Amino acid sequence: MQRRSLLPILAAPLIAGLPRAALAQPAWPARPVRVVVPFPPGGSNDAVARPLAEELQRALGQPFIVDNKGGAGSTIGSAEVARAPADGYTLMVTSSTFATSAAVQTTPYDAGRDFTMLALLATAPLVMLAAPSFPPDTMAEAVAYIRARPGTVDYGSAGIGSIGHMGGALFALKAGQLDMQHVPYRGTGPVLNDLVAGTIQLTFTTATAAAGLITGKKVKVLGWTSEERPASGPPAPTPRESGLPDYEAGIWWGLLGRRDLPGPIRSRINAAANAALAEGRLATNLTNEGATPRPVSLEAGNRFLQEDMLRWREVASAANIRVE
Repeated sequence: MQRRSLLPILAAPLIAGLPRAALAQPAWPARPVRVVVPFPPGGSNDAVARPLAEELQRALGQPFIVDNKGGAGSTIGSAEVARAPADGYTLMVTSSTFATSAAVQTTPYDAGRDFTMLALLATAPLVMLAAPSFPPDTMAEAVAYIRARPGTVDYGSAGIGSIGHMGGALFALKAGQLDMQHVPYRGTGPVLNDLVAGTIQLTFTTATAAAGLITGKKVKVLGWTSEERPASGPPAPTPRESGLPDYEAGIWWGLLGRRDLPGPIRSRINAAANAALAEGRLATNLTNEGATPRPVSLEAGNRFLQEDMLRWREVASAANIRVE
């Protein structure tokens, strides 16, 4: 009885030393978690976010609810996450556009300072596609063709600052300051329609986005934008095989949150997401997107994010790309 009566006394100094917030805060997650996708419904970000949400709900015991908040090159949804409390109940699944948008325009947040990469989910290369009427059949031939005809070749993308725009700009820089004209569209669908029609000559996108056109031979695949071409992808040369060993462009998908999220929450999310990448619907969807799952540590994920943002800022500066 004497030992039992001493327990509250012995514990009192420990409890008194804890912050008031730590005493009141329940274990995370204690309620549903909102997962913002800063793009309209459909598309690759939804294809990644929704099975990820299912896997996180299964692993962590609370609903993870996907909420599409598209617009302004992903900055509207990203701004909502930046303004949300740093409590782990508002996260974001986004892609390379997060980095490229920040490189070409002023955003209502500091992409490098306000966010952390909780989990790098996957990466995928782009393909360089050409209209059927475009004479070159390979990336190397395209370089020579464009160099001989400065200012006459148009390439389309899903918008200014999109990964397709920046991938094309980087291609032009690495090939020796090629003079190509960028044509921005509202989404990938209109780009591909005009490519098939020959209104534009080139585009840079994922093989999945143009899968039907590729298999139907309605567009030409001139080359991959990465040395890591998918085994199931269409046969085409890599940049190194095309004489452009320094050219590397691709898309990534990641789970991001506020940089000042508590460390234990960041660690739980990273562990659960990495486990989800190993099997189940998420892994299947990533493979179907032509992507490679990339489970990495928190430190490696944030290093990847910072390096990607720096690279696209340098490309935007060199190619004088800016959205006012």
